Amino acid sequence: MDLKLFYEKSVHENAAHYYELAKESREKIAGVEKAIEETKKEIGNAKKGKKKEVRTKRQKEWYEKFHSCFTSAGHLMIGGRNAQQNDQIFAKHMEDKDLFFHADIQGASAVVLKDGIEAKEEELKEAAQFAASFSKAWINANASVDVYAVKKAQLSKHVSGGFIPTGAFAISGERIWFRDTKLELRIGKDEKSLLVLVPSISKTTIKNALVLVPSKSGKDKGAIAKSLAKRYDVHPDALLEILPNGKSKTVER
Repeated sequence: MDLKLFYEKSVHENAAHYYELAKESREKIAGVEKAIEETKKEIGNAKKGKKKEVRTKRQKEWYEKFHSCFTSAGHLMIGGRNAQQNDQIFAKHMEDKDLFFHADIQGASAVVLKDGIEAKEEELKEAAQFAASFSKAWINANASVDVYAVKKAQLSKHVSGGFIPTGAFAISGERIWFRDTKLELRIGKDEKSLLVLVPSISKTTIKNALVLVPSKSGKDKGAIAKSLAKRYDVHPDALLEILPNGKSKTVER
């Protein structure tokens, strides 16, 4: 390395000059190294932030546009969320081997239990409780309501000399009755971590379960949806879709 000497300065002065230059260079290098380390940390923090879990939107099954769940033995039940869906379920999804359930009150979901004719007695009771819970009886905060079941052949959208409104049906023949059916549902997550709402008498295993009952002193649908959304880490809209109308309260069992 070539060094430039200043003849007007002494040996000691020349040495002091290059000492200061070396000192300045060391300080600059240290500053650059510090800046590099800080930049590395910022990049690392940014990468950590990007590692947050990205939730992909799940493709829903066809029956999830209705009130729906499976019995403890695996039979599907679907219920209309409004009068139009009641008619749709009957017209498009009910078959001869299915059973139709309806609470004995004006204003109720038409619930169809798929393969209901072959279902066990306990499954029929589950379907009856499902139908009871999605009826005006919940809005009225009733503890129980009578529910009946009929076959497809007993239902009609036509009656001689009369008018059948949207969501209603003419029924003929004998009905299977489920008297004093309790209004009570159980909410939680299934083995796939999907939010489910089932009759409280169902033996279906769900995690972090709560029992939901109608109550005049309970929370309205929107408020309880927000409360449960935090517990189950879902958007409140997911609960608004499945909860019965009216005020409710939760019970841990």
